[in-house]
Amino acid sequence: METPEKETFRDSIGTINEEGKRAWVYPKKPNGRFYNYRKWVSYGLLIFLFSAPFVKINDNQFLLFNVLERRFNIFGAPFWPQDFHLFVISMIIGVVFIILFTVAFGRIFCGWICPQTIFMEMVFRRIEYWIEGDRGKQIRLDKQPWNAEKIKKRSIKWILFFIISFLIANVFLAYLIGSDQLIKYITDGPFAHVSTLISLLIFTSVFYFVFTWFREQVCIIACPYGRLQGVLLDAKSIVVAYDYKRGEKEVGRAKFKKNEDRSSSRKGDCIDCFQCVHVCPIGIDIRNGTQLECVNCTACIDACDHMMEQVDLPKGLIRYASEENIAKKATFKFTARLKGYTAVLFILIGVFLGMSFLRNDVEATILRLPGQLYEHKGENIISNVYTYKLVNKTTLDIKNVHFELLSHKGEIEVVTHKNFMVAKQGLAEGTLFIDINTAALTGDKNRLKIGVYSNDTLIETTTTAFLGPRSYR
Repeated sequence: METPEKETFRDSIGTINEEGKRAWVYPKKPNGRFYNYRKWVSYGLLIFLFSAPFVKINDNQFLLFNVLERRFNIFGAPFWPQDFHLFVISMIIGVVFIILFTVAFGRIFCGWICPQTIFMEMVFRRIEYWIEGDRGKQIRLDKQPWNAEKIKKRSIKWILFFIISFLIANVFLAYLIGSDQLIKYITDGPFAHVSTLISLLIFTSVFYFVFTWFREQVCIIACPYGRLQGVLLDAKSIVVAYDYKRGEKEVGRAKFKKNEDRSSSRKGDCIDCFQCVHVCPIGIDIRNGTQLECVNCTACIDACDHMMEQVDLPKGLIRYASEENIAKKATFKFTARLKGYTAVLFILIGVFLGMSFLRNDVEATILRLPGQLYEHKGENIISNVYTYKLVNKTTLDIKNVHFELLSHKGEIEVVTHKNFMVAKQGLAEGTLFIDINTAALTGDKNRLKIGVYSNDTLIETTTTAFLGPRSYR
């Protein structure tokens, strides 16, 4: 079955030409109401992104994802490996949240919040406009030979791109190792930490490659969210859409003629000016319908509204709308599908909050020393040797820590000292012996309950196994 001519654009992605080569995109500089909104949102998110690693709450970095040392801070709250389930739930909440908004409003995350789009369109692309000019000047510069003007402009652009990529790599590193550690590396000098410098240059090269050459291909080829969008969207989802009913009418698109009364003719309101195509950072024609490549950046809305003003036609030919709204004038409804996703989201948030409140400030683990049997002490005392690990998740030192048996009568002897301190957000490890009278044992395997105290305050309880002779069962 042959593909209809109007559907042939779906045979390949928008940035590939007929020869199968990369079709470089030269988007026209956007301007308009939505673009101004996006600038304010982007600048706010950029400030947040660059400041978050250096903001501290109770001496905790606001956001930290130190995978190597297994330390994580989310909004200033520390999470340890023992809290990994909370971290997983928070990630699932984020995914469900994005899915919910995709079902309702399409790929709005990509156009307004995604760091790739923000950096590309609001940082690197604006520098490119400043140095090389708008769409037409960029095309002419690319085609002209390598003369002094082209070498100068390209060199300045590439140097600035590299500097910004290096700055982004440093901020990215601050999220991974901590801002204090990054500042220490900087003050020590680059050659005092060669391995870190190499890692930093690798990150810089990746960012430089993405924003200098790969660009929109990240959204089209590398990012899986575009494919996910095709599964999640339906006719009720609100996306950046072209009103083909109004734009085509009976005759279809037609160029605008001076002093023409468009409303009385059968021509569509689309004047076929291609401004929506020229301004698109992905290089697609939104008039072909919802497409994989579209990131809902709204640049085409602003361009179309501007042209409608110029020819004295109503704005909104391209707008936020659903397929049902365009075809049937149906209004947005909170469908059963949206209600289901919302219910799942609220349940996950409830579980996360509940588990967060139930999370202990101190995590205690006491385990028998592997390969060691029990030991007789006197006639009636059985002793087992253990290793203990205490994790202090708070921002305060826990002093005068000691252990007490809660389930059996016996003694606990810490090898180093009886009372010790666990530093804030620190870890205390050591060895201890538990001595129990044989009369208190019910068999060769017993389960002990142990309390962890700070002074006279019980701060945590844990259980462990106690091994005794079989003859005492």
